[in-house]
Amino acid sequence: MPLVNMKDMLEHAHANGYAVGAFDLVSLDFLEAIMAAAEEARAPVILSLAESHFEYFDFELAMAATVRAARRASVPVAIHLDHGHSLEKAVQGIRYGCNGVMVDASHHPFEENVRITREVAEMAHGCGVPVEGELGYVPGVEGEDAERHPGEIAYTTPEEAERFVRETGVDFLAVSIGTVHGRMKGEPRLDFERLKDINARLGIPLVIHGGTGLSDEQFRRLIAGGVTKINYYTALSDAAAGVIRGNAATDAKGYTALVAGIREAMKAECLRCIRLWGSEGRAEEVLEHARPWREVEHLIVYNVEGIDEDEVLARAEEGRRVLGAIPGVRSAETGVAVNGDAKYRYCWLVRFCHPAVIDSYRDHPDHVRFADEKFRPVAGDRISIDFLLDE
Repeated sequence: MPLVNMKDMLEHAHANGYAVGAFDLVSLDFLEAIMAAAEEARAPVILSLAESHFEYFDFELAMAATVRAARRASVPVAIHLDHGHSLEKAVQGIRYGCNGVMVDASHHPFEENVRITREVAEMAHGCGVPVEGELGYVPGVEGEDAERHPGEIAYTTPEEAERFVRETGVDFLAVSIGTVHGRMKGEPRLDFERLKDINARLGIPLVIHGGTGLSDEQFRRLIAGGVTKINYYTALSDAAAGVIRGNAATDAKGYTALVAGIREAMKAECLRCIRLWGSEGRAEEVLEHARPWREVEHLIVYNVEGIDEDEVLARAEEGRRVLGAIPGVRSAETGVAVNGDAKYRYCWLVRFCHPAVIDSYRDHPDHVRFADEKFRPVAGDRISIDFLLDE
């Protein structure tokens, strides 16, 4: 089960002078190409799903496939919500299986960015999930993603970066030093001295958004300056589109004929990046260093007194809705014993994304209210056990 703690993964990269690719995916073809490249290169990898792309796929369904791909991998994998724009979206991402989240409030004034990012960080840390913030603004220039990032570049200042990390508690920081979302126009000019100063002040993994179009030497200098996570999408999209255009030119008929070969093209681009960024062959080191990402099953078996079967089922339905919305809860299910002679007739199965949720869930006001008012008064006969799952 090589789904691993993303903070451990990136801290290993930061300490050892390489970067992990955070490849954005928008379909199963992207997912399979990214994982095939990581497996061949024996490299850690981050599977990234951006809120700005949700119009292209059903987030919940895509996450189910992404979690399964990570769980069956033999290399270390983390799953990241990219460019989340709200607390609610971060909670949803964690519920669906992300074990890293980015809150992008960089378009807001500094104080508002701090407020929003701190709120997300406090919630996510209560779930054991690390958080990426962004300071400064990385605009779009041209290409598929450019229109999603309008406006002018705003560079990250070292002084504000230091204050931002201190006041928000983020684990990683995305910085703006001259890259753009989409495709570069002309020769990219990156402020490496700015990056060097930020890295010296913070000492945490830094992130670059807008990796497409940079030269090999620029990537090397970014990594030397503390960049540990590189977000990458446009070049993968362009590689797939190029294959489709070539297939169309041969008068290919039907969907499968048009997309034939796109996984191989995207895999080749992922492999090129993995090798350039220094993560090739690091899988075993990271698996040794990073804690496995293990979920918890919160099991309650119980009997009731003082209410009838209809009321039991009504309270269970209410509980599934209320408890299932608590941050860090991946699912909340109820059941009735198949065997009528069983010692306990009813059960709760509440899946936590991480052991940290045991405490945050117990103390959450919605759980306390439901347990004190609707559950404990009628379920005195109960057993509760938390199981750490092997997957």
